Amino acid sequence: MLELKSIHFTIDKDGQDFDLLRNVDLKVPRGHFMAIVGPSGCGKTTLLKLIAGINEESNGTIHWEGRNLAEEGDLEPAEVGYVPQFSIAYDHLSVEESIEAAVKLRVRTRNAREVERIADQVIAQAGLDAIRDSMVKVLSGGQKRRLGLAMELVSNPTLLLCDEVTSGLDPKSEREIVHLLHQLSQSGERIVVNVTHSLSNLELYDSVLVMFEGHVVYHGPPSAMPHYFSVDHPEEVYPRLGKRSGERWHSSWEKYADSYHSAIVKAMEKRLSAAPPPPPKRAPQQDEEAGAPKTEHLTRPDLDDDDLLDDAPEDDAAERARREIEEEEEKLDAGGAASTPGLLSQFFVLLGRRWKIFLRDRTHLFLHLAILIGFPILVWIFAIDGIEPIKQFSQTQSADMITEIKEQQSVIQDQTKVGGLVSGLIMLQVILLTLMASNNSAREIAGERQIFEKEKLAGLRPAAYVGSKVAFLSALVLAQSIWMAFFVHSLCGLPGNFETQLLLLILVNAAMTAICLGISALMRSAEQASLLSIYLVGFQLPLSGAVLALPTALQFVTRPFISAYWAWSGSLSSMQDTNYYEAFQRVIETKLVPSNLCLIALVAHVAAGLIAAFVGAAKNRWEH
Repeated sequence: MLELKSIHFTIDKDGQDFDLLRNVDLKVPRGHFMAIVGPSGCGKTTLLKLIAGINEESNGTIHWEGRNLAEEGDLEPAEVGYVPQFSIAYDHLSVEESIEAAVKLRVRTRNAREVERIADQVIAQAGLDAIRDSMVKVLSGGQKRRLGLAMELVSNPTLLLCDEVTSGLDPKSEREIVHLLHQLSQSGERIVVNVTHSLSNLELYDSVLVMFEGHVVYHGPPSAMPHYFSVDHPEEVYPRLGKRSGERWHSSWEKYADSYHSAIVKAMEKRLSAAPPPPPKRAPQQDEEAGAPKTEHLTRPDLDDDDLLDDAPEDDAAERARREIEEEEEKLDAGGAASTPGLLSQFFVLLGRRWKIFLRDRTHLFLHLAILIGFPILVWIFAIDGIEPIKQFSQTQSADMITEIKEQQSVIQDQTKVGGLVSGLIMLQVILLTLMASNNSAREIAGERQIFEKEKLAGLRPAAYVGSKVAFLSALVLAQSIWMAFFVHSLCGLPGNFETQLLLLILVNAAMTAICLGISALMRSAEQASLLSIYLVGFQLPLSGAVLALPTALQFVTRPFISAYWAWSGSLSSMQDTNYYEAFQRVIETKLVPSNLCLIALVAHVAAGLIAAFVGAAKNRWEH
């Protein structure tokens, strides 16, 4: 049994405490199908998130089979299935791929055959056989809701929580989803709770919980609800609620809660003890509810005289549709919820899924290829007129002091021109690589934060998730940096130690990629992450000192945080043993740092970005 005792949930609103939930008491027996209904903003979703463990109650306790979850440990991730309002699948995967990925992330399996078996059972159970090869992006709203349910069923949860899964659906699709949820509640002793604003199809539920202004104002059989509120039809309940405050409704409800709960328990016991064989399929209006409590045995609250309506008519028998469950639709192994796979297993599943999505997203793929090819060409275009002077300057020898003195003016001019050109080309490479880095990772976590939070709730380890992102982005960083270095070096003939310069380019790309990944993990939205990452890249050039030297005090403050400075300075320092180094001294005022120190600084930037990514990924970012 699921039991909530005196639950309160308080938030800070304009500097004051505000109760979203007030004194919620609730008991839900095993094998039960319950709806949570109420007007918008009444606390339905907040209550569901508390039960799911997404939010923590301010006061009160939640018990599962008599165990205090706050003191004796939460339910295992595999024991709870939570279906949110948003889609929890990636557009570029098929239905079958999405479910198989869910199996691999949530269920410890022995081999690929077992993964396929579980996926096939769940696909059949959710009625998705006909569209198993369809891409998620082409599914209808109802099909996406079924897919979301299927992805939760892979671990055979004992508690299935659904948040507005019928919202926005047409009446036919809504009824199909509610029928599916009802069927799932009949499989074993699973509790299924569905938050819904709709008051249609209530006859399919074992009980209905009505919320108003953060209070529980009714929890009983759906057939008794009109009688309790003195209305003719459930659709009239919401207007009826507005005639009294939530606190007054709750005060009235407390007088009758025990008798209504007893009616629920007796109906459940009668249903389970009878355990009739599934009847032949027939039209929903012909089904009858077994053991529905009669309203004349239950009491409704005393209302003000001007509020009273005529008594509701005697309850009609509510429908209870039982579908024949095919062999492939039978519930998963009866041994209970599954155990969660290990970190490495989750890592490889996530990495494979990320590459699959990357290669199928044509727009994103073409953008990466265009940047990979186009940015080095852009560097070459800016260097066209200077390639020959660079090559000639590299052949100039300063040993002949007499000649150098005679041609001092010409030498100074050549040094100034070549020094400025080489310094500018190196900085252009660095800035373009930081732009690539921002494009790599600014949206990598923030853009899929909702799906990640859902998977984390289901047992996904943040370390596996961030690790898969790092592995994926590392491949992009290496491809971009190595191609940039070889292309520019071969065509432009830049001097210096090529290996050191290559390592610096790789590290500056990695540093900015890691920092933007950290920003992506810390921000609440992809738009915020992208904007901040672009600003960060935009400040790299002016604060690097490559164009204009900064005041000494400002250099001391900003330089440690500017990745572009360390890559640029290290690359120029790698030419210290060439006749280019003196040329740089003539055109730049910023102090250069030895290459080995620059490498250490960039490694520190990478580490800082990764730490931010891990911290941000571990943090709860559910939208309340």
